[in-house]
Amino acid sequence: MENYTYNSLTLQLEGLKVTKNFKYPVFFLFFISYIVMMIMNVGISVLIFTDKNLHQPMYLLFCNLSVSDIIGCTHILPRLLSDMLHPPSERLISYYECVVQAFTTQLFGTTSHTVLMIMAFDRYVAICNPLRYSAIMTNKMLIKLTVSAWGVAFVLVGILLGLTIRLNRCRTLITNPFCDNASLFKLSCESVFINNVYGLTFTVVLLTSSIGSIVLTYTKITVVCLTSKNKSLNSKALKTCSTHLVVYLIMIFSGSTIITLHRFPQYSDYRKLSAILFVIVPGSLNPIIYGIQSKEIQRFLFEMFRSKKCLK
Repeated sequence: MENYTYNSLTLQLEGLKVTKNFKYPVFFLFFISYIVMMIMNVGISVLIFTDKNLHQPMYLLFCNLSVSDIIGCTHILPRLLSDMLHPPSERLISYYECVVQAFTTQLFGTTSHTVLMIMAFDRYVAICNPLRYSAIMTNKMLIKLTVSAWGVAFVLVGILLGLTIRLNRCRTLITNPFCDNASLFKLSCESVFINNVYGLTFTVVLLTSSIGSIVLTYTKITVVCLTSKNKSLNSKALKTCSTHLVVYLIMIFSGSTIITLHRFPQYSDYRKLSAILFVIVPGSLNPIIYGIQSKEIQRFLFEMFRSKKCLK
């Protein structure tokens, strides 16, 4: 008969199952990935805010994605790295810390969609209404888009976690490398029907809105490009939209992998690894992809390195 501990304020994280031979190589791989990801995202955010040439809607909106990546990786990876150095029995976390981590995890995943949605709107206006772009994408509009992307995510995730923390808990083991909403409500022995209904509705609405907005905007952009004989416009559309689309597809593929592996309990270790890579891979590639395609960022970096050589 299973022993239950009701509403314990101390939980245990199952973490990653790594053999002793691979513990330190995996630790250093994740550690280096975290450092590189932080340097790139913080660096590109500082660069955009300090260089007036980059004070354009596309780059300012991209900062939201960098902030989301910074929040997601900072609240997950340091704790994960610490747990890897401890045996499973010592991977303890307080209930309140777990709730905060779950909220941040879900917020990170949701804003990954909402931020890319407002970036798609920016590309649509820039290509389909270039003459009115400056009039539409004002500072006031940028604030509205940013607040809506974070506000909608905050409210949706707040309700999601609110439904979870109302449940009484009878278990203490988090079967995941870090805390998320699903891991938390699985600790309860009560009915989680409402949680499942809202969680499914939340996922369907988010994915439908996300994929729908991307398909709609890119369909209209494609129509404009096919009917336009302006080579400069078509070249600009291909360059900026391909970048945005690659970032979106990386995020969708990473998230879909986790959702698919949830259906196969026998592959729980692969699911855990995919959940960690969902934080690392998009967060590492986003600043690289945008940095490579941006002439302004390339020019800034070139001038910075050239000035350093001159000083030497």
